Amino acid sequence: MSDALLIYGATGFTGRLITTAAVALGLRPVLCGRDAAKLTRSAAALGLEYRVAALSDGERLRAALRDIDVVLHAAGPFSETAPPMVDACLRTGTHYLDISGEVPVIEGLVSRHQEARRRRIMVMPAVGFDVVPSDCLAAHVAHRLPSASRLAIGLSGLEFATRGSAKTLAEHAGYGVRVRREGAITFVPAGSLSRAFDYGRGRRQSLNISWGDVSSAFYTTGIPNIEVYFEATPMLQGMLMASRYLGWMLGTSPWQMWLKACADLLPEG
Repeated sequence: MSDALLIYGATGFTGRLITTAAVALGLRPVLCGRDAAKLTRSAAALGLEYRVAALSDGERLRAALRDIDVVLHAAGPFSETAPPMVDACLRTGTHYLDISGEVPVIEGLVSRHQEARRRRIMVMPAVGFDVVPSDCLAAHVAHRLPSASRLAIGLSGLEFATRGSAKTLAEHAGYGVRVRREGAITFVPAGSLSRAFDYGRGRRQSLNISWGDVSSAFYTTGIPNIEVYFEATPMLQGMLMASRYLGWMLGTSPWQMWLKACADLLPEG
């Protein structure tokens, strides 16, 4: 092994994109996941090493990380998968990255800051699309406006979701939308806040959504009041209204199982 980087969830749609990009950059990552057959095919196609380890098997997972410097965790939903991977990284002294965008996951990993410091490792969630581009923009704005007390971020253009992202959306059905108020994360009713943003095509009405920046931008900028909005497409409006008025039903176990089963039927990617 020439590079001590391991990509977990390497056979998923996003994991394969990450692996291809890593190889194009000259890296030789170790591929890891729970499906031996898929890993064998993926690793053989790129001439890479692979290791099989389920997140539920702590001993085997720690063995897979024994000589790894950095894990890039790409297997969601991260509310379920991040804790066991971080546990393993803390035991093995392995730096942790993931591509989560879930506010509770980011906050949960923030709470493990002192553990990570004691082990002298880095725990850095949300290094994918959510939240790197928007977090850089938030840092720029805060630098230009150091006295700012409110931050509103507008997003547009995300029209599709992977299976993993769809499962994450299903998990949050029935909850309100997360915002930050005076430094604390709280909820507002889905679809209750709107704001116009110009995304380059004139002003577009946008609706408040739960997004990773509600967590991360606070630590990046120190701004205590944060909201994130997404362009109000018909799909988004329908999702928010369903969550607001049918959330009591969609959050129950049978509906959660059905929604996640539907996510598995989505086309890959």
